[in-house]
Amino acid sequence: MLINITKETLSDKKITIIGLKKSGYAAALLGHELGANIFVSDIGNNSDIITKKNTLIKKGISVEIGNHSNLIYDADFWVISPGVPNDIEIIKQAIKLNIPIIGEIEFASRFTNLPIIAVTGSNGKSTTVNILYSMLKTDKLQPILAGNIGIPFSEKVHEELKNPDLGNIYILEISSFQLEFIDQFRPTICAFLNISPDHLDRHKNIDKYLKMKLRMIKNHKKNDILVYNIDDLVLDKVFKNYKIKKIPFSISIKTPFFGFNETKIYNENNEPYIFIDDITLKGKHNLSSLIAAATIAKLMNVNDDVIIDTMKKFSGIDHRLQVIEKVNGITYVNDSKATNIHSVIVAINSFKTPIILLLGGKNKNSDFRLLLPHTKRHVKHIVSYGEAGGEIAAAIGDAVRLNCVSSLSEAVASAHNLASTGDVVLMSPGCASFDQFNNFEERGEKFISLVNEIIK
Repeated sequence: MLINITKETLSDKKITIIGLKKSGYAAALLGHELGANIFVSDIGNNSDIITKKNTLIKKGISVEIGNHSNLIYDADFWVISPGVPNDIEIIKQAIKLNIPIIGEIEFASRFTNLPIIAVTGSNGKSTTVNILYSMLKTDKLQPILAGNIGIPFSEKVHEELKNPDLGNIYILEISSFQLEFIDQFRPTICAFLNISPDHLDRHKNIDKYLKMKLRMIKNHKKNDILVYNIDDLVLDKVFKNYKIKKIPFSISIKTPFFGFNETKIYNENNEPYIFIDDITLKGKHNLSSLIAAATIAKLMNVNDDVIIDTMKKFSGIDHRLQVIEKVNGITYVNDSKATNIHSVIVAINSFKTPIILLLGGKNKNSDFRLLLPHTKRHVKHIVSYGEAGGEIAAAIGDAVRLNCVSSLSEAVASAHNLASTGDVVLMSPGCASFDQFNNFEERGEKFISLVNEIIK
């Protein structure tokens, strides 16, 4: 594909960057820093894109917004932002013209020599990489966190070029989108957390989705390590016959580093490691994330005291089952990061009290009927909203009380009116945010502001 992309050969190369959100913007700045001739193109023209365009133009970088002109084809290669679908017409045309295409993750990886730990999966990625970041912050390790977490890899590599003491190992959260256009990207540790149907609007079916995830280990070498969740039936089956160095983790059976009973985690010598009640982050899904991170930390020779301390203190991340307010006995919870059905199921099962569930956004070809067995226990009402609101209402039928509204603002107001003492108002959308918001973070912040307004 692309053999000769290095710091030395990038000077004067013509690079077209498709997409001007976080990743495309960061890639443009990195390429410009290395002397490339950058041209950025985005069909959008919202205020964020206009601001980024103006900043890049001031730096001497060419930008077009609102359309893709034929100028995009005057390039030695393209860098694609992960949000750009791989089957649009301009990509088909670029392929016909033999223009090499790589993703932002691939692009950034060419300009760092630091080892990479990459974490992927359908759910729990952000929680896991944040836990791992806490565990690896030691005297010997200075981790740099980036990727799908909301911090572009290119941004951190750009910082590293200016400050070589920035850190000594990368921790990257990796999405399936980011793996579509990789070539030589090679983490030294690849972690797979779980596989459940997600992004089927883009990947069409679960087999293609899994195949895309597995691209993360396409460049594995014999000393690189695969860490995977043996509790996940799909991963257990797919990795069973892989002839590579692999370390499983589990919260149900003994694995190389940890064992379990109902009250304790044990170490590799079957000695008590930590009481489960001493772990701040509750829920089986979070315990799995903790053990995934701890397994990698053990491989990195992190002291057990540091791992245990993180398990005791780590309390979670923004937009993932984040308690916003408790007012008049009603708890408001922001789970904006729940962009697929499995995440919503995890969220529902995290509570034992009645739930008013806010579902909606842009559907990713999900089957909302999969929620029905999990709503029977204590989901007392669903408020569907946004582009997928009608689809959700049709899928749920009369199995659960439901009303459908247009916007998140209306959904929060409706949920507030429906809730009574002891209830949880849970915004766990099960959809992408792109019908009304730029990303799940923006959606989560909007939910927080709406809750704060309504309870004043």
